[in-house]
Amino acid sequence: MPPSFAAGSLDENAEISGPAPVLAEVVRSGFLEGRHRGSLVVLDAGGEVEFSLGNPSAPVFPRSTNKPMQAAAVLRAGLALAGERLALAAASHSGEAFHLELVRRMLAEQGLREDQLQCPPDLPLDPQEAENYLASGQVRDRVAMNCSGKHTAMLAVCLQAGWPTENYLAEDHPLQLLVRTVIEEAAGEQVTAVGTDGCGAPLMALSLTGLARSYRHFVSAADGSAERRVADAMRAHPEYVAGTRRPDTWLMRALPGTLSKMGAEAVQVVALPDGRALAFKIDDGSLRALGPVLARALRIAGVDDPVLERIGRAPLLGGGAEVGEIRAAF
Repeated sequence: MPPSFAAGSLDENAEISGPAPVLAEVVRSGFLEGRHRGSLVVLDAGGEVEFSLGNPSAPVFPRSTNKPMQAAAVLRAGLALAGERLALAAASHSGEAFHLELVRRMLAEQGLREDQLQCPPDLPLDPQEAENYLASGQVRDRVAMNCSGKHTAMLAVCLQAGWPTENYLAEDHPLQLLVRTVIEEAAGEQVTAVGTDGCGAPLMALSLTGLARSYRHFVSAADGSAERRVADAMRAHPEYVAGTRRPDTWLMRALPGTLSKMGAEAVQVVALPDGRALAFKIDDGSLRALGPVLARALRIAGVDDPVLERIGRAPLLGGGAEVGEIRAAF
């Protein structure tokens, strides 16, 4: 029987140190029904590790939490983006009408066609938006895919720089090499593996500690730098980064100056304006545990705001009534 390896490890020769700690518990009708394990790190205002659980030095695929670095690379390559457009370039948007309208406007402004996008056709990320979308008779398309803003920006900068557009997602494409440089500079560590993200873009692995440091770097970067311009656009227009019903939006609206981004497979990174930062990964990828873990991690980082109650609430239903909850376990 082949050996099993700790979730999140990209090194199949790594020593197995036992299961990761429990980050969240599933409690139904007073019965402990399940557990979500993972790793977490909290950095203090000086960028040093203040609190950790599990193994935050092990590499993980950051999924869409890499998007601010990808957007910064687009700026470094010379594309003039600002405001809502730049926020959308770093987004995992919900597929609300205002998201789709701006993606289509950006494509038209750059002389691009929807079929040039190499993200896969999809439904809106937000379940309510997906229902509305299907009810209106629409079908999966590339603009509705949550990464369409990023892909539009990538295509546009390739046109401007004279780089090929037909293979803009190739790992050795000039744009993707620049993305890797931005990621490694921001995180202060080397990319340890490269895979393929759900949208088809190269996916570059970092430790959770490196991820937290990268967001801290964006928040503290010099005015006018690509990193600071991305952070400022995301914080000024969080609805375009996420959506009107998303915790990242709620958090950035409630705590001005905060940079927050989730990624698939339950990855979350937050940087506060004073330099504190956190990152975590829930091993089983369950997004239902993300809110309670995020709220608890922010409290450990010293945040005290009513928005944490909203983010952390994750009720369980039985017969349409609330019968339990998912709660942080640390």
